[in-house]
Amino acid sequence: MILFPAIDLKDGQCVRLKLGDMEQATVFNDDPAAQAKSFEDQGFEYLHVVDLNGAFAGESVNGAAVEAILRTVSFPVQLGGGIRNLGHIEAWLNRGLARVILGTVAVRDPALVKEAAQKWPGQVAVGIDARKGMVAVEGWAETSELSVIELAKRFEGAGVAAIIYTDIDRDGILAGINWDSTLELARSTSIPVIASGGLASMADIERLTQPDAAVLEGAISGRALYDGRIDSREALARLRAA
Repeated sequence: MILFPAIDLKDGQCVRLKLGDMEQATVFNDDPAAQAKSFEDQGFEYLHVVDLNGAFAGESVNGAAVEAILRTVSFPVQLGGGIRNLGHIEAWLNRGLARVILGTVAVRDPALVKEAAQKWPGQVAVGIDARKGMVAVEGWAETSELSVIELAKRFEGAGVAAIIYTDIDRDGILAGINWDSTLELARSTSIPVIASGGLASMADIERLTQPDAAVLEGAISGRALYDGRIDSREALARLRAA
């Protein structure tokens, strides 16, 4: 079970949003690379990064901050937000990213995702962000007609490394993971699923150690790590002991 600390980038700063709303951003650090190094020093083994501006713009906006992170840390980094074509993917992987996360393009152009997954095995993940069970795109600004499980099934057997599943209605408000929908998705696909959105407390960490949660590859935590609701060292120790 991997616990991924999250760095969400907005205007070059490390922020957390409430419910995906760019107008409800709390700045936690104006030096994302230093924040990434702090997470590495705390014992985390993988970092989750989102270019929030990029998700809306459809191209990298916080690239300089991401590159600074990659120069500063040695643990693997995955990035989502504004990665929409093969050129974007190749450029980021060449800069040292371990994995790219494709969200909007997974809905708009699933063939591109499949091509990328074959071209870069193990380095292409799909981000599925859902509002009331339906997939949201364009930085969560639009909701599609696709259900979460329908989208996941499109990529079955395509070589996708992981699905990062975010329940937008839980994101950034410390409401706890939507366990029902997250575990339902994980049981419906052979693609490893990473839970995102709502991880709020050590009780959620404890929940991740339960047998039925073993179907997940990991979980992402943002706000709860920044404000101390989750003790990183204790959380990592519990998950490793499970």
